Amino acid sequence: MIAATSTQALWYITRATGIVALLLLSATVVLGIVTSVRFRTPRWPGFALADLHRRVSVIAVVFLGLHVVTTVVDPFAHIGWIATVIPFTSPYRPLWLGLGAAALDLWIAVALSSVVRSRIRQRTWRALHWLAYGSWPLAVVHGLGTGTDTRLSWVDALVGLCVAAVVSASGLPRRRPPW
Repeated sequence: MIAATSTQALWYITRATGIVALLLLSATVVLGIVTSVRFRTPRWPGFALADLHRRVSVIAVVFLGLHVVTTVVDPFAHIGWIATVIPFTSPYRPLWLGLGAAALDLWIAVALSSVVRSRIRQRTWRALHWLAYGSWPLAVVHGLGTGTDTRLSWVDALVGLCVAAVVSASGLPRRRPPW
């Protein structure tokens, strides 16, 4: 009985952390776009947006890590650690989990480039940071394909909100720097 309860708890935690990770990663992408186009208001100066982007990114990475860990330790699907970083190697839903692994690999590259930002050229950092724009849609499709909650209208609404937010932010005009 305890094993069944803990397995069910892991399943719920995996689902919840996946949804929260998608929301936070979407917010990270939106904040990254808003920062890169130099969006400013009197209430939100550029440095505040950049700082918020970094902080939300860290929280997103934490939830993404929890999502991966709970997925691997949940005995239901038998997803190994290798399948989390080498795409399309999982015996369980290989396409959808492979897309998630590819998204994770790209996010890892983005996160590591941010950690070593002061030690690499700005152009290299920016090029690696662009991987987030490839990773995010992979994560969305991963969630839609393997997520058990995509049958729920409120989950569909959250995914739609995330897509609308990223698409809307992508349409913001780029402002010239003041210098």
